[in-house]
Amino acid sequence: MNNKVRITYNDGKQIDVLKNTKIVDVVTKLPNSLQKKIVGAKIDNTIVNFDTKLKRDCTINFVDSNDLAGYKMYQAGLKYVFLASMYDIYGKRVDISFDHSIMRGIHITINDLKITNKEIIKIKERMAKIISSNLRIVKMNVLSKEMVEFYKKEGKVPNYHNVLNIDDELVTIYKLEDYFDYFYVEMPYSTGCLNRFDLVALNDSEIVLLFPTPRSQDEVPSYVHYEKVIECFKSEKEWLYRCNIPYVYQVNKVVASGKIKDLIRLSEINYDNKIHEVANKILEKNSKFVMIAGPSSSGKTTTCKKLSLDLQARGIKTLTISVDDYFKNRVDTPKLPDGKYDFESVASIDVELLNNDINSLLSGKEVELPTYNFVSGVREYVNGTTKIDDNYIILMEGLHCLNDELTPYINSDIKFKIYLSPFMPLNLDSNNYISTTDLRLIRRMIRDNRTRGNDVSKTICSWQDVRSGEEKYIFPYINTSDVIINTSLVYELGVLKVFAEPLLYSVGTDSLYYEEARRLINFLKNYYPISSEYIADDCVLREFIGGSCFEK
Repeated sequence: MNNKVRITYNDGKQIDVLKNTKIVDVVTKLPNSLQKKIVGAKIDNTIVNFDTKLKRDCTINFVDSNDLAGYKMYQAGLKYVFLASMYDIYGKRVDISFDHSIMRGIHITINDLKITNKEIIKIKERMAKIISSNLRIVKMNVLSKEMVEFYKKEGKVPNYHNVLNIDDELVTIYKLEDYFDYFYVEMPYSTGCLNRFDLVALNDSEIVLLFPTPRSQDEVPSYVHYEKVIECFKSEKEWLYRCNIPYVYQVNKVVASGKIKDLIRLSEINYDNKIHEVANKILEKNSKFVMIAGPSSSGKTTTCKKLSLDLQARGIKTLTISVDDYFKNRVDTPKLPDGKYDFESVASIDVELLNNDINSLLSGKEVELPTYNFVSGVREYVNGTTKIDDNYIILMEGLHCLNDELTPYINSDIKFKIYLSPFMPLNLDSNNYISTTDLRLIRRMIRDNRTRGNDVSKTICSWQDVRSGEEKYIFPYINTSDVIINTSLVYELGVLKVFAEPLLYSVGTDSLYYEEARRLINFLKNYYPISSEYIADDCVLREFIGGSCFEK
């Protein structure tokens, strides 16, 4: 009887091991260069614990931080090591909040300590020691009632409410030496793989934790400060505290109480107030040319339309132009090294024509504006001529609107730049914020399925390319914006859950994106469902779930 199993791993390499060998023991047989990067392992497209015993021939995909699941595990592992280091240094659980992502890093607030540069060095050294020691991160299943008592004792109110919200009798927690915590994703088996990170102090209470991203070639990216993004998050968080809903469990309480309609109305008023304030700034600056940019699924269409209506309500006429209508004809579009058309770069836009048309309009001339035919790949002129007067403001929406290379011949004095993104300031607890990227991905998969018939796997498959384009063509220019508008709604994940869950459950184990689908399913379990019947037809959510009065 054969007592061995054959393991096929990355790039088709094979190794024979005894039956019931643990995955962790397989890892020790791999090349050192691979061992150092491994964050987790997948069998049948599912993340499995390194203590799993191998009973049959199988394929194991060892993942690093470049993998979608591996990236989340790497983040969670570093957060854990940071907390454990603080616990070791100060001999107690420090009051720490992981607030939000901040362009290749995580913004952290230390609430009960003053952090100096000397302290930062000490924390980094302790983290490096924990990592170089390759300490085991032990996964434990404990009774939910024990976890409730543990979190009560620790004063972690959101945490014990989240445990109460779970139906299971057993819940998962992780142990690193004598430190216990949880991060809603599978953790790395041990700390040794987490050897790339950096800490940057913003002031004596705010730190940024940096780490490699799937697009940084395993390098820790340099920190770039986005003051307006941080201030936007703080402003939105303050609004949540004023409304007494900074955590998910508090929104769930509103749903359970039957008062969700009031919260929806409050959120809409807050959203419209932000639009109104931006319109005020445009008029104060006497800007005639407003440029709106944001990453995928930010709600650009709805926000642009609402801004237009707000200006019109003051007697200002508006003309909306899409940068997409200025794509070069497909035969003239530049190509990538692999032969595909490069629709993401500024070089794909007829910059000269766009600038000529805008300047001609602003000088009172009649202009025949193009419409790009995405089927034939050519610009068409089917709308006649357009002429505006001094009472007009031009609104232009597109990927490159923050980049001055798009409008080099337009007077900068008349420009007003707006950056949009759904920054969700809501937290599950102090350790776990809601990822802006996850929120956008869920919005996009719902819209893609509704408007294009795309399944979830197709949307997730293209997501890394979308993210790569954003990091290259949008994020570097955020600091040039005049204002940032947060387009998230505090209750929206309860609404999106109703639409997203059936799509996510349809992803089978044969899909490369099964693990990502399961992660999002588990993430959405934290939210009570909310009916879309209460959502107004001009709400930004309608752009994704359907029923928007702004849809053509």
